[in-house]
Amino acid sequence: MKNILLVLVSFCSYSSSFCQNAPIDFQNPGIGLTWTWTVFENDTNPPLEMVANPSPGGWNTSSTVAKFTALQTGNPWAGCESLHGTDVGSFSFDSTNCIIKIMVLKDRISDVGIKFVDATSAAQPEIKVANTLINEWEELTFDFSSRIGVYPVVKDQIVIFPDFDLSGRTDNVIVYFDNITFSDGNASGPTSVSTLVSSRNNDLSLYPMPTTNNFRIKTKNCSDFNGEPLRLFSSIGKLAYEETLTGCEVKIPNLSGGIYYVRVGGGNLPVAMGKLVVENR
Repeated sequence: MKNILLVLVSFCSYSSSFCQNAPIDFQNPGIGLTWTWTVFENDTNPPLEMVANPSPGGWNTSSTVAKFTALQTGNPWAGCESLHGTDVGSFSFDSTNCIIKIMVLKDRISDVGIKFVDATSAAQPEIKVANTLINEWEELTFDFSSRIGVYPVVKDQIVIFPDFDLSGRTDNVIVYFDNITFSDGNASGPTSVSTLVSSRNNDLSLYPMPTTNNFRIKTKNCSDFNGEPLRLFSSIGKLAYEETLTGCEVKIPNLSGGIYYVRVGGGNLPVAMGKLVVENR
């Protein structure tokens, strides 16, 4: 969920004199907005932009976010990096900061990569996680716990690959990202639609289950959802169907059999999610 903390926060280890600047929220005041971001391997290397949030409702209510334009002529590993030392600060991974989360919004499914570099430009390979939603904000989680104590131990630069797609781009790809946080190794959050549903206790009850061509939202106040957006996503996060609700019953199109994730709300109501099983017709 959106991190609404807009003040300057630093995680410091006084015993080792290291200090990590986070969360990176691109707000004013905040962290990341005035950093020296350098774009690389992106043909003409258009700069990283700080822009108004293109979708401020739902998961991310930030006013300002980062915008990266991955050029068709750029390399799959085109990305941006902070300035060594003075931006993210010098720090080491431990159990309190090894889970990295980032919110992304893009119109395609592709990997997002993150890595950390030391002052001599030494680094372990990036970790990559693909988004599962398109055209809406999603929080991705990167587990760096295996890098605790691994060379290079002290990092002072963050590198982000917003559209790491080795298959190549057919056009320019715009990726927005925001709210980069460092958290406890025991507090990792959802990384996909399916884990998000699980973490929310499947709070949207649907029946019949399985179904073939329609389903109902089972709640005492079903009419409260009238006028709210409803979206069905496939098991790999591809948008399969959407409509604006006008009642409790939803007639679905000719969907292939399988598991779908239903998301309702985000307009006037908080988002509720549930799992739907569709039989082959």
